[in-house]
Amino acid sequence: MKIRVVFAEPQTAQFNILDGRLGKVAGSVVEVLDARLGQGAPATRVTVQMKKFGFTFFARDVSSQWPIWIPQYRVAVVPADDKREYQQIADDIRGRGLQSELDRIASEPEETFANAGAKNRDAACETWLGLSRDMRLFRVGFNSRSGYLGYFQAKYPQSGGIPQEGHPQGVELGMMVGRGAACSINIRRHLEDRVLPILHTEQQDGAITYHLTTFVTLEKSPLTGKTLRGSHFLVADEYCRGHMHIEKDTAIVAANKDKETIAREEETVLLIRVEAVNTGTTPHYAFLTSLHPQTACKQRPYDGKRGFGWTETGHVFSVNRLNGKPMPQQEVAVLLQPGEKAVVECAMPHRFLTEDRAAAVAKFDFDKRRQECRSFWEAKLAAAASIRVPEERIDEMIRAGLLHLDIITYGLEPNGTCGATIGVYSPIGSESSPIIQFYDSVGWHKLAERSLQFFLDKQHENGFIQNFGGYMLETGGALWSLGEHYRYTRDEKWLHRVKPNLRKACEYLLAWRERNKTPQGMGLIEGKCADPEDPFRQFMLNGFAYVGMQRAAEMLGDRRLAREAAAWRADIRKVVELVLAESPVIPLGDGTWVPTCPAWAEARGPAALHADGSPCNSHGTTACRDSLIGPLYLILQEVIDAQEWMGECLLKSHHELFTLQNAGLSQPYYVRHDYAHLRRGETAAFLKAYYNQFAALADRETYTFWEQYFGASPHKTHEEGWFLMQTRWMLWLEDGPTLRLLTGVPRAWLEQGKEIKLERVASYFGKFSLTVRSQVEVGRIEAAVKFHEPARQPVSVALRLPHPLGLKARNCSGGKYDSQADTVTLAGAGKIVLEF
Repeated sequence: MKIRVVFAEPQTAQFNILDGRLGKVAGSVVEVLDARLGQGAPATRVTVQMKKFGFTFFARDVSSQWPIWIPQYRVAVVPADDKREYQQIADDIRGRGLQSELDRIASEPEETFANAGAKNRDAACETWLGLSRDMRLFRVGFNSRSGYLGYFQAKYPQSGGIPQEGHPQGVELGMMVGRGAACSINIRRHLEDRVLPILHTEQQDGAITYHLTTFVTLEKSPLTGKTLRGSHFLVADEYCRGHMHIEKDTAIVAANKDKETIAREEETVLLIRVEAVNTGTTPHYAFLTSLHPQTACKQRPYDGKRGFGWTETGHVFSVNRLNGKPMPQQEVAVLLQPGEKAVVECAMPHRFLTEDRAAAVAKFDFDKRRQECRSFWEAKLAAAASIRVPEERIDEMIRAGLLHLDIITYGLEPNGTCGATIGVYSPIGSESSPIIQFYDSVGWHKLAERSLQFFLDKQHENGFIQNFGGYMLETGGALWSLGEHYRYTRDEKWLHRVKPNLRKACEYLLAWRERNKTPQGMGLIEGKCADPEDPFRQFMLNGFAYVGMQRAAEMLGDRRLAREAAAWRADIRKVVELVLAESPVIPLGDGTWVPTCPAWAEARGPAALHADGSPCNSHGTTACRDSLIGPLYLILQEVIDAQEWMGECLLKSHHELFTLQNAGLSQPYYVRHDYAHLRRGETAAFLKAYYNQFAALADRETYTFWEQYFGASPHKTHEEGWFLMQTRWMLWLEDGPTLRLLTGVPRAWLEQGKEIKLERVASYFGKFSLTVRSQVEVGRIEAAVKFHEPARQPVSVALRLPHPLGLKARNCSGGKYDSQADTVTLAGAGKIVLEF
């Protein structure tokens, strides 16, 4: 075949053919011999290398109808018999009036939850209840196929159930609320005050409405911050999936395991209340049951005199009351007059209790314990910075999300090391980072410090940090979060304590890199970043190593480490430039083509394009390797600027291949296009991703996140942590010496009467507060920014205040107004008034 490479200006170019041979080159016409043009691999690829740039294309993609046109390079590729010059080709394509997907998103009304929720999957998820710091959890839910309440199971982080006396697989308890499976399902759930870990469920069954309330408390003591003991972080880690202990951990776990499981002086207890109310106008029966085993359990007959559920070994698995007295039998039917109610109250200990302990628990005061539980969680929220936004769902998800993270961060109180776990999984230097960084963002610096200590306590003698599943990126990921913690706190005492760990980790990374300073290694380290067994020179791995070392150099004031980090960044960029030039370009919706980039240095093109014929599907998507652990991380990791051409290539090619509604595929919170959009000022694109991702992945009633669209792991706090960090970025985001505020908020948040309020949130510039009030009906938006540590305040503040209808301000007081960006720039703290 023959092709024409058409330049806008005369160029000297070299041509390289892969899976074919280069024939004659006559001017702009290139002959390709033995071209493989069929579908599948191998497929002939042509690389065009100029002095300043290069690009590659599949020979089979060349056509006159859809020319390969790269306007940034001012070049086009067409068949040899297409005699058009560059400008003709460019004008023809522009004349079609085409639009890329990202341009379309920018031109449409901003995304909303109502719109995203209407067209995306509804991901109902079970609820995990616990106390925080304590690995003793309960999973609560209902089977969507049976359609009635409900199931209850004691668990440790990774388990479906915990070993009990005579029941090594654990026992799931349940109750049938109402009459059972029916032709329709009418169940609704919510958290107390929409945010607290007290679950409310309402089930409608004819004229009877059943209200279920459940929460976790302590067996004996009132639940307070002082009575909370927690669990040893290493024992909790032992019960997490994927953990990797270092040698010294094994002995510590062995010495403490029984203390944390079978020998606890005080159990946690799940309290359940079911209120059956007759909402009809005539008498109706309510149908209620005690809490009893749903899975195989060797048990004695139900004890109606005391309301006890007994195991064969003489332990009590549930305590049950009906209208304040021991429930007389396992199942009851109660005739209720109009407006009358019957109340079942149950206690489920995490581990089966002896008779005497069960007798004490049976005296529980449900209302008193519920108020203690409320106060316990309210105190935690009161100790955090306040973030209030005018969209109710988001406002609630911020506070509920913080408590979801807290529930499964395990450690001994008040000062022990903590593990910021991620659902059923152990802490990971990468996946725990958004959790810990959000703790810092809301001022929970002590908990962030304790969670970071986990990685330092488990650091190998040679400096290597690895805790999960053979992942190789944790050293850099942990260093990054350590550096972020220091930027928030400037805690010199803490820094002095961790300096030896920082140096060991950096020296380990440098030695690793030194081994790879070969023509083949290109100065990049090798290893897998996630579950796929890809032990290559991955950009995500190297980006974390760079940004981690850069933060360490900053903390230590070490010029040598700073130079080493800069050199590492330069090598990553050099390799990215190389693979961009040698990876196939792909078409976009506007008729332009853009280079692609693989996830690792050894590849030439995304694995999903199957250029070498290798399979790549994993975790429910063809995008796993290229997107979820792909090169977009380099923007977050400060290797590539989102505004530069390389950043644009990464973002545009990723959007075309690996998003739907600009939401990532399969496990979307592993994808960092969100951050890139905000850095580029692309608010509409950010919001498209923001709403479509959480609308499809988070339970819309309880706000719990799944790991992936198809489920996998529930209560996945890595996903919820990134959602919270997305929300943090849209509200406040550091940019060198500038603090950018409200960069990603929807215009709808500034409609008449709405208010955005941040109180003492944490940033690189210390704690600050922001209040924005909209009075657009009288043509005003007012804002005030206050820094609580004036010595740390930024050089400038860029506050975006978009009018809900897109109007531009006619007058601004308090700062310099940029009408194109809807942004006011001021020097530090101050008050702003926009008049429209």
